Parts: sequence; C-alpha cells; structure tokens
Amino acid sequence: MPKETRAIKRQRKHLRVRKKIFGTAERPRLSFYKSLNHIYAQVIDDSRGETLVFASTLSPEIREKVGGKKNTEAVKVVGQLVAEKARAKGIAKVVFDRGGYPYHGRVAAFAEAARENGLEF
Repeated sequence: MPKETRAIKRQRKHLRVRKKIFGTAERPRLSFYKSLNHIYAQVIDDSRGETLVFASTLSPEIREKVGGKKNTEAVKVVGQLVAEKARAKGIAKVVFDRGGYPYHGRVAAFAEAARENGLEF
C-alpha cells in the first residue's frame, strides 16, 4: 500500500467536509484552493452547479497588485476582490469551504480579508 501523502490527506478531509457543506442560491459556497504558486477562490451555487464569482492571483486585475508581494499579502488581495465581486452580484452571506486546509496562515488571511470587505460567514 503506498504511503499517504499530504495532498491525499487533504483531499480526504475536503471530501469529508464537502458532505456537509452545500452552497444554495441564498447562501452560496465560497471555495478556496491554493497551489504552490497561486491562490484561487470561487463563489459557487451547488444547487445549479454554477460558479457565480471567481478570482485568483492569475486574474488580470490582481496580477499588478500581487507582483512581488508575499503569499499572505497576495491572499488578502484575492479575498478582497472576491468579496467585492460577490457584493456587486448581491451576495452577502456565504458558506466557507476551506478546501481541507487547516484554518491557519493563508486560509485565515483570505477569510479575514473577505469578511472585512462585506462577506458574512
């Protein structure tokens, strides 16, 4: 049996959490994912299977702001942009899906930035 890597453990945690978290039209799911180089966030209505809002460090409006910043600072910019886009679409309340990551470091910084800019979760 192969050794369980950190990525596999995270995916198992994420699946376990996703059994309970479900985004609706009134309260969509705010999904967070981090790769080695980039941060991605989506606001998803799971009942329709539709992404309502998307932002990442690859987004053109963020690329200039993020260039040369540390990871936690870049995450704050992504959280701010997601919250602004969601508010523009009339979304105020979301369910936070941390993607199986511990609520610490970049995940916590992202959540705080989204809360400060008007999202409630």
